[in-house]
Amino acid sequence: MFIGRNTELKKLNEMYASNKFECAIIYGRRRVGKTTLIKEFIKDKKAIYFLAREADGGANLNGFSNDIYAVTAKELAKKAFFSDWESTFDYIYQISKDNRIILVIDEYPFLAGGYRPISSILQAHIDNQFKDSKLFLILCGSSMSFMEYQVLGYKSPLYGRRTAQFKILPFNFFESLPFYNGFDSVDKAILYGMTGGIPEYLNKINTNKSVPENIIDLFLTPSGLLFEEPSNLLKQELREPATYNSIIEAIASGASRLNEIATKCGTESNKCAKYLKSLISLGIVKKELPVTETSSKKSIYLLDDMMFRFWYRFVFTNMSGIVSDLGEAIFNYEVKEELPAYMGFVFEEICKQYMVEEAKKNNLPFLPGKIGRWWGNNPREKRQEEIDILTYRKDNALFCECKWTNAPTDMDVLTALKKKSELFSYKNKLYWMFSKTGFTDRLVAEAGKQTNVRLVRFEDMILEI
Repeated sequence: MFIGRNTELKKLNEMYASNKFECAIIYGRRRVGKTTLIKEFIKDKKAIYFLAREADGGANLNGFSNDIYAVTAKELAKKAFFSDWESTFDYIYQISKDNRIILVIDEYPFLAGGYRPISSILQAHIDNQFKDSKLFLILCGSSMSFMEYQVLGYKSPLYGRRTAQFKILPFNFFESLPFYNGFDSVDKAILYGMTGGIPEYLNKINTNKSVPENIIDLFLTPSGLLFEEPSNLLKQELREPATYNSIIEAIASGASRLNEIATKCGTESNKCAKYLKSLISLGIVKKELPVTETSSKKSIYLLDDMMFRFWYRFVFTNMSGIVSDLGEAIFNYEVKEELPAYMGFVFEEICKQYMVEEAKKNNLPFLPGKIGRWWGNNPREKRQEEIDILTYRKDNALFCECKWTNAPTDMDVLTALKKKSELFSYKNKLYWMFSKTGFTDRLVAEAGKQTNVRLVRFEDMILEI
């Protein structure tokens, strides 16, 4: 069953209906569902789908020839092959001059890596032939840096040839809800927190098993799909996986500033910064500033990919035990106890996503600017303060607290949040309280008297979206 990606499908179908040359660039990290999206789009249309291999140009040309003839001249499939790429694209032009046809080149970076002139050849055919045809060309790739710099980048031969680009991101929590049928709201959040909304991982959730059983099966078993997933992804994407692994380990263990990370890894700060840039481009790491700041001096680095975050928190330090088939014991004695603390960050992310969804429906008190965390110095109390979520525009600011606890949230949390908000000079201040478990009667009564306070239960968030 195909789930989600409605916006992307709508746009692709609008482009298809134009009946003129189109070139869509589709990219995103591995396992995010790019190929699934493409196959859903082309399933009822005349389309040539070619999956490039990590091979030289000749091997890919033969595979490409076979896929072309399988659609356009089945009697020639596996029997005839094009002699070069120019004649291949000439043929594509001839069959698309008067007929709408889709050509998909999936994992384009593999093709370009095995045959470097391909982008220039493709550019020439777009400029001289394809632009006057009815061809719908789709180039897809998982190598984020390659697609952004060598396909979309200014120095690429293909620069300016695309008519649309799609960066496919993981599902947010609310988009991923259809994968969690049968689980309660708390379990849904945990499942999201361990998969990060990656469709391939979501598809592996067994709805006939409990959350603990799914965690053990996927992460804490030597044959589990996600037991070695981060290591495999790093090997596929990066040339020095051991170095990148050290950097991720450092961040996972608490190092957040560049010099701290570099020191833990035993590398120079300028080299570490380049490695971090690559990890950011892959969506594994993010660079974060207090939401009101613009100076990079206050920036910190965090793991952005939730599956990586979950893996380094619970799997990495327990690899030997997992290999020794102690997965169930590891869950009971370590994961189970630490899971609520881990979920605090996940819940903050879900709350931010909820605010974005509410903004789309004009349900926020004002049009938000950036939505994010804030941290900084309290000169009055001479201590550091943190605010889970803050968004603002002009004289309006919305301060939010997110509580993933089993106890109902009480008045003291609202009082503390208001105290922190005194550090800011916004004229209109509003307060939202997000809670996994709900709120005490005292807080509910007090919030009812104040027009600038809203209480949001986690279960209600799910029902409202």
